[in-house]
Amino acid sequence: MEIILNAFLNIFHLDTLMALIIGTFLGIIVGCLPGLTPSMGVALLLPLTFGMGPLEGITLLASMYCGAMYGGSISAILIGIPGDGAASATVLDGYPMTKNGNAGKALGMAAIASFIGGIIGVLILLSLSHVLAQFTLKFGPAEYFSLGVFGLTIVVSLSSKSLVKGLIAGIFGVLLSTVGVDKVSGIYRFTYGITDLTSGLDFVPVIIGLFAISSILEQVEASFQGHKANYKDLSFRKLLPSWAEMKLCSSTFLRSGLLGTLIGVLPGAGGTISGFICYNEAKRFSKNSDKFGTGFIEGVAATEAGNNAASGGAMVPLMVFGIPGSATTAILLGAFVVHGLQPGPLLFIKSPDVAYGVILSMFIANFVFLAFGLLSVKPFARLLAIPVQWMNSAILLIAVVGAYCINLRVFDIGLMLFFGILGFLMKKNNFTTVPIVLGLVLGPIVENYFRRALITYGGDYSIFITRPISAALLLFALFSVAWPFISPRIKKLSIFKKA
Repeated sequence: MEIILNAFLNIFHLDTLMALIIGTFLGIIVGCLPGLTPSMGVALLLPLTFGMGPLEGITLLASMYCGAMYGGSISAILIGIPGDGAASATVLDGYPMTKNGNAGKALGMAAIASFIGGIIGVLILLSLSHVLAQFTLKFGPAEYFSLGVFGLTIVVSLSSKSLVKGLIAGIFGVLLSTVGVDKVSGIYRFTYGITDLTSGLDFVPVIIGLFAISSILEQVEASFQGHKANYKDLSFRKLLPSWAEMKLCSSTFLRSGLLGTLIGVLPGAGGTISGFICYNEAKRFSKNSDKFGTGFIEGVAATEAGNNAASGGAMVPLMVFGIPGSATTAILLGAFVVHGLQPGPLLFIKSPDVAYGVILSMFIANFVFLAFGLLSVKPFARLLAIPVQWMNSAILLIAVVGAYCINLRVFDIGLMLFFGILGFLMKKNNFTTVPIVLGLVLGPIVENYFRRALITYGGDYSIFITRPISAALLLFALFSVAWPFISPRIKKLSIFKKA
């Protein structure tokens, strides 16, 4: 306890505190700009830490990570473009809330949910990191395959209007994920001699096209009659979620925070998968499941609490075993090494001040971005009063820059435009585009780990049901598929009806 107290006091040294505040603020900026991912932001800041002490330097990077995870929700809510993959699910209800004139409430809820989820993730990292780390050691190829299958079943809940069209979109997304080099055999697939396709379809241009460009095309078709701000009262109190809305989301905060942390602990899972799974579970347990996807504030709470909790979970394998589970934590591993530290069990013994200091810096960073998020609700809400023609022009510029800066390729701009047109046509024919994103993210996980499991266990297909965790995840997947068909019948039972 004394070590933790000393680490906490070290955070409030002027140099460390300034690094924390600057890192969080820069992280928010990086997060809300499409195309600039948390890993890119941390990588850009890494050289600046060379002249700092270990605690100050790593605090700067860890706080940027926290800020960036929250920042992605800002552009997702205001203009329908996820700042990063982790905010993809936030678009489902965040952007409709903006179009319904409730951007302030959506932004406020995103800040509060991100804060609560982030705090849960860090507290679990601080208290249960060794237990969770031992749990991750039980995950092999079979378990990761089953987790991917469970994630893909979310397509069912996202396709309430038409299950067939949702499945078509999801399968299309999985097929898109196979483009490029086969990671097991090294064979080129579906590249058609196009060099730019050898590395596969980059996630960012695809989601920018599906969400942003398609939305612009919809507004152009409607003769620029897009959304406009309709706030009669821009007072701070009116722009924030009410107490009733906070009470409605209270169980969602806790469930998404715990589930998001657990998913974040698994190497390779990350905030994107966490956001979608938490959204699906919130919809399943909610009494207002039919409102999800229409601009329902509980949907924003679920995704933001989940993906921000995942950032704390992702630090568990890094700090306990020295194994990075994501691109961002891989760069943080490099930062530890640069400063003469080796993450792993000995880190907490040889350098407890740095180990616990970094964890506590992430804890405080959540308070910093909460304050920024709540204070910036009113200025962001006023942005929606900008004429829609100007707004669309700005969105298009941001989209083009965001798509280009990932790989510095004009090809990605063309890719973005292609998926923008595709998304526009899909919406006109009542197809939902989100399952494409889900398939693109989870497709590689399902395929690669399925093949690795068969190679590891000599082609024995029973391995997926004989290993307990894998079997449990497959049962959850089966339940997830069946739930939309079972729940209406359960509600009709007399014991569930009001007297």
